[in-house]
Amino acid sequence: MIARRIAVVGASGQLGSALCAALADRDVVAPSHAELPFEDADALAAFLDDVRPDALVNCSAFHSVDAIERGETAKAFAINAIAVDAAAAACAQRGVAFATVSTDYVFDGNAGRAYREDDAPNPLTAYGASKLAGEQLVRRHGPRHYILRTSGVFGTAGTSNKGYTLIEKVVRQAERGEPTRMVADMVFSPSYAPDIAVAIRNLLDAQAFGTHHLTNAGHCSWFEFVQAAFALAGLADAPLEPTTYAAMGNPTRRPMYSVLANTTFAPAGIPAVRHWREALGDFVAGRRARSNVRA
Repeated sequence: MIARRIAVVGASGQLGSALCAALADRDVVAPSHAELPFEDADALAAFLDDVRPDALVNCSAFHSVDAIERGETAKAFAINAIAVDAAAAACAQRGVAFATVSTDYVFDGNAGRAYREDDAPNPLTAYGASKLAGEQLVRRHGPRHYILRTSGVFGTAGTSNKGYTLIEKVVRQAERGEPTRMVADMVFSPSYAPDIAVAIRNLLDAQAFGTHHLTNAGHCSWFEFVQAAFALAGLADAPLEPTTYAAMGNPTRRPMYSVLANTTFAPAGIPAVRHWREALGDFVAGRRARSNVRA
């Protein structure tokens, strides 16, 4: 049965806003955090009883990786694990399908190849550990769940903790003629929020429960990603310098090769997600169109 009424938590962020757009022909209920604090289990249960959705998609998270390492671990586990557990339990009790967004940071990046959905996680950070705990808790509440791992999400909406996207920030820097340094030894799978939103819709429609890797096809370093964005934006000559993660001086350990392989879509008859370069082209074109409208 196709989910007709879908509740989206975290709808103001990059992925949540894109998901609401992808579900525009459905009955979408997208409460703000003020209207529904996701970490309030009683409020969430009352919300489910009132709205009676077919599915609840959790796009909210506490993902300030460095802040979590510096001492906000308890907050990370409260939002990314305990609240997710309560939501999964409440949904299971009411027959509501539950989807939650996770991360490539559940892996340590040492495999030397793309990670499959069934590879054993081994997070390096407290953030990754909190998201992995959330995954494990969700699985306790029966099979009607979706665990959706993404990587390097980019889109038009700003992130909840920064108010902007990294790619938007560096393109603006380049337009002002400011130099940019980007890490060239950290490799990932870019995830364009509108494409990932369509993939989530397809998963919901197919009722393809389980763990899925949701990224665009292909992989690159952060340096290659920004270099491609500059070229597409007509900024190929902008000052851009490759560097290493170690040289950036950040003490937080991160996975250096966290490419995610999707092995679940084809068996479920779900269309593959396009290559990140094509998606980045659409992002840059959309950015240009929005700039022209403002002008």
